[in-house]
Amino acid sequence: MAGDISGKLTDSDSAGRTGTIGLLKTLNRDELLEVLSQGFCQHCEALLEERIHQLLNKRGSESTVTSDITLISNPVTGKQLARTPLPPPPAANSDILLNDGLGGSGSTSSDNGLSEEQKEHIRFSQVVRKKDFVHMEKINGKSMNVLKGLELHTKVFNAEEQKKIIECVYNLQRMGQKGQLREPRKWMRGKGRVTIQFGCCYNYAVDKIGNPPGILREEEVDPLPPLFKQMIKRMVRWHVLPTMCVPNSCIVNIYNEGDCIPPHIDHHDFLRPFCTVSFLTQCNILFGSSLKIVSPGEFSGPVSIPLPVGSVLILNGNGADIAKHCVPAVPGKRISITFRRMDESKLPYNFLPDPELSRIKPFIVSPSSAPQGHHQKPVINSSFVKAIVQQNQHRNDQAIKDKSDQEATKTTKNDSFLCGNDDFPPLGKASKGASRR
Repeated sequence: MAGDISGKLTDSDSAGRTGTIGLLKTLNRDELLEVLSQGFCQHCEALLEERIHQLLNKRGSESTVTSDITLISNPVTGKQLARTPLPPPPAANSDILLNDGLGGSGSTSSDNGLSEEQKEHIRFSQVVRKKDFVHMEKINGKSMNVLKGLELHTKVFNAEEQKKIIECVYNLQRMGQKGQLREPRKWMRGKGRVTIQFGCCYNYAVDKIGNPPGILREEEVDPLPPLFKQMIKRMVRWHVLPTMCVPNSCIVNIYNEGDCIPPHIDHHDFLRPFCTVSFLTQCNILFGSSLKIVSPGEFSGPVSIPLPVGSVLILNGNGADIAKHCVPAVPGKRISITFRRMDESKLPYNFLPDPELSRIKPFIVSPSSAPQGHHQKPVINSSFVKAIVQQNQHRNDQAIKDKSDQEATKTTKNDSFLCGNDDFPPLGKASKGASRR
């Protein structure tokens, strides 16, 4: 768009009113709005919006303010128009709280009278999404990006929401210690990090009865807590997780300093993608088709990815099925919550689907959701919405294709990629030497 306009500006110098700017000057206000409402591509729309904000800011700084009324000079007629000033846009909006079950009261000093939809628009636009992880390895003689499918989303949960989630986890831990959770005998026992499971009971290794690793279908556990369901809704609404793979189970990990998770690939009783949300302490997660156990709690691998607090790591494709992953000894207290969707054929016998999680709709940017005070933007049209829908459709189609490829791969995949007893030793605490390292 920028290139086209600059070119036509040059033409208009010689052609007068025949150029784009000249043509626009012949239109009245309503006709201009009609032209602008026809829609733009996503790039042009963002550029146009940025220019409008620049003009508004410039106009605001040059205006003469009398009481609550701003006198604005019309650049064409020279007349002054009286207008009530727009509320100032929030400068730092990460502390905006939403009435979605995660944000407490849903009102902060930085809300500036914004509607819930406008506040969600701001928070949604602040999410940082990294999807370009690349590490090439030779797999069965072919060069392959073993990190394809990994995504890291930050600023999904702000500090206030993280605090609320952490308090919920500690409360659940106390309930488990008092026997108030339906916990199988293996939970919250032994050395290393504490785990609490909801939705299903997952068996990490062959147990004393001979049950293989995977979901224990006869075990009964508690359903997802309400706050965890709100986390799932947030991630699905904000396009962090796809609507075709909404989680229905989770594992809470509570680490002390030095606790770790050995190299493994998540069991295929769980569909892809799945995700891990990190709290309290930033740590690194290692990836690679071959990870080595150097010593208790110390591992080596080709790729190390930092997990900021409040971040959501998505594992899908090669990043979930070709590359193993592990968490070396953590430097301090840490909590992680891993959300996964169970394979329909592996559901616990007494499992009941939660209707609340079947009605989640992704957030779509609309004209009324943009934070413009009480004034609706006239520029945005459904073309932007269509672009988002097309992107989501492409993502869903790709996810379905990846799932089909994975099902085909499971029958032919080399067993070395799956986690056996040697690959996933009993969960333990690192030695003091490893912790210091």
